[in-house]
Amino acid sequence: MTRTLPDPIARDHIDALTVTLSALRKQSSTLGRWGRVLANRLDAGARLLVAGNGGSAAEAQHLTAELVGRFQDDRRPFSALALNAETSSLTAIGNDYGYEQVFARQVTAHARPGDVLLLLSTSGRSPNLLRAAEAGHTAGALVWALTGSAPNPLHDAADEAVALPGSTSSVQEAQLVAVHVLCEAFEAALSEVDAHRRVS
Repeated sequence: MTRTLPDPIARDHIDALTVTLSALRKQSSTLGRWGRVLANRLDAGARLLVAGNGGSAAEAQHLTAELVGRFQDDRRPFSALALNAETSSLTAIGNDYGYEQVFARQVTAHARPGDVLLLLSTSGRSPNLLRAAEAGHTAGALVWALTGSAPNPLHDAADEAVALPGSTSSVQEAQLVAVHVLCEAFEAALSEVDAHRRVS
């Protein structure tokens, strides 16, 4: 019988991800609190705006799909927009104002006081996300960030951030876990809000 040995590339990738997930676990209380804040704000009529580049753009769309659709529980939809998915706006703004403004101009158009802006970046250095953070503050939105290792400019520009060590792939993979944790915390908090409303 031939013994199967672990592939060193696969093993090293998974080991590296484990380090990043361990760092995420230490910040799980922040994600739980974010879920409660998001439930209270969206329940009151606010919206979530999310943006990222590349793989982080996919994570942004994943999050908004969970909120407009559902994560686990069958519940009402909530307003959540992935700014990177607005391809006509994205390309028009990039063409007319430059790529650094593709998210900031959308934030200026859509964000209102009380809204939440979540920016995802593995480097924390993308100029278009930094401009978006500035626009979010100007609009009166609460600005959160999921980034790679701190310190980085986006971490510093956000009201609050979860920064994770590791390679680009490890950070992106852990950010998907963070998105799911945030959704789970959001739906749990929303259930509490609805239960309190029924009692009242």
